[in-house]
Amino acid sequence: MTMIQNPILTGFNPDPSICRAGDDYYIAVSTFEWFPGVGIYHSKDLKNWRLVSRPLNRISQLNMMGNPDSGGIWAPALSYSDSKFWLIYTDVKVTEGQWKDCHNYLVTCETIDGEWSEPIHINSSGFDPSLFHDDDGRKYFVNMFWDHRVGNHNFYGIVLQEYSVEQQKLIGPTKIIFKGTDIKLTEAPHIYKENGYYYLLTAEGGTKYDHQATMARSKDLWGPYEVHPDNPLITSFPYPRNPLQKAGHASMVKTHTDEWFLVHLTGRPLPRDGQPLLDPRGFCPLGRETAIQRLEWRDDWPYVVGGNQPSIEIEGPNIDEVPWEKDFEEKDDFNAEQLNLHFQSLRIPLGEKIASLKDNPDHLRLYGKESLTSKFTQAFVARRWQHFNFTAETKVAFQPESFQQSAGLVNYYNTQNWTTLTITRHEDKGRILEVLTCDNFSFDLPLKGMEIPIPDHVEYVYLRVEVQTNHYEYSYSFNGEDWVKIPLSFDSYKLSDDYIQGGGFFTGAFVGMHCMDTSGRNKHADFDYFIYKS
Repeated sequence: MTMIQNPILTGFNPDPSICRAGDDYYIAVSTFEWFPGVGIYHSKDLKNWRLVSRPLNRISQLNMMGNPDSGGIWAPALSYSDSKFWLIYTDVKVTEGQWKDCHNYLVTCETIDGEWSEPIHINSSGFDPSLFHDDDGRKYFVNMFWDHRVGNHNFYGIVLQEYSVEQQKLIGPTKIIFKGTDIKLTEAPHIYKENGYYYLLTAEGGTKYDHQATMARSKDLWGPYEVHPDNPLITSFPYPRNPLQKAGHASMVKTHTDEWFLVHLTGRPLPRDGQPLLDPRGFCPLGRETAIQRLEWRDDWPYVVGGNQPSIEIEGPNIDEVPWEKDFEEKDDFNAEQLNLHFQSLRIPLGEKIASLKDNPDHLRLYGKESLTSKFTQAFVARRWQHFNFTAETKVAFQPESFQQSAGLVNYYNTQNWTTLTITRHEDKGRILEVLTCDNFSFDLPLKGMEIPIPDHVEYVYLRVEVQTNHYEYSYSFNGEDWVKIPLSFDSYKLSDDYIQGGGFFTGAFVGMHCMDTSGRNKHADFDYFIYKS
């Protein structure tokens, strides 16, 4: 047996849903406002994973224009039955106030990386839905049920209803089958059948450091459900020194070798030497990641091997190891017909009129659109921070005619939190490099008065960011050989779920290429390559 190091999926892989199809294993994760929607990872051994599919890649499946920060895709649930894959997902339209306006959909596909079906709207009563395939062929839909009434606890419970494949809709009665424990915030339901019981796995405690997973069981699908005698099944809350924090929001899988494993959400805080351990507990710029734990059964209850806190290393399944080659090139020269799967855009697909790999071959051409604060149409292509230490670099040709036009390298959390090293134009200085920052919607130009003039003969400007755990710094070059560091240092923690408005957002940090033209003239920038090197 091999040993597995956690986390297995690094850098913004939240809300994992695992399923098995024969001897293949797949994990689906949330993507929130980033498009295409949902990331699906493939493994043969539960240790080595590669990104193989982003199934929601058409605007007919997912239109998030105007969606709020950290809205969009929440907690997809992937399953395999009847010789095809079933994917349930939520599109969250409103996150603030008394309502969580959201809509739950179903898409299917016979192959994991094929063209997924057009969506079927299932319901809109709450988020975190999943589909249970009973062994008699019937299917059941569960989701958390939202209570908007003032003075009530918003998380009303877990609702169950049968789903008709023939009618493509929910049928029959609905029932709240589980109200949760006194931990509250009960969500993320998944149902499993084993040992003559129906097992209901839920998440409780919210998505921050008090996160946890709860298990309940019943002989009857419709309940009543009794809670695990040693609840919670997994949590990091009592274990502040565990390097894997925020453990919760989990799903289970039985391998083809009859072993059981639990995949769960986790977060790795930045080191905080000399600072208090608990106030606050930390900041996780890599967002919510995915870890795996081995399960054992005692008295018809599952237990995490080693106790109910996450382990940094576990014993893998009795399966031969199958490593993959790296699923992205360190240097992307933009010479393919499509962007690689690690690149995403915000809220909507970027058609050829916004992002083109054809208009200037071997380049990514971005036609300037709205600002980095827009929730509608940005010309922005980015990928996740996956490591505490990495370098990202690009080479861009851009000839702005106005200060309303800019293009450059961006480190981004959401519309309210980002920094960018960008090419723009100054009335007196001509073409310049400047740094623009947005910190919880407070804006600054830290190089104001010291902007860097770009020589007239320079067509391409090279831009680089070096992330070194707690800080990151920008550099530039006019020839690709001689680099100059910008004399500014930025805090990595400010691009974390835990910093934004005091916490509660979900997406982790991204790095990428952006082109803005608020004049409406669609001025384009040509990016020759993009490097992500850990």
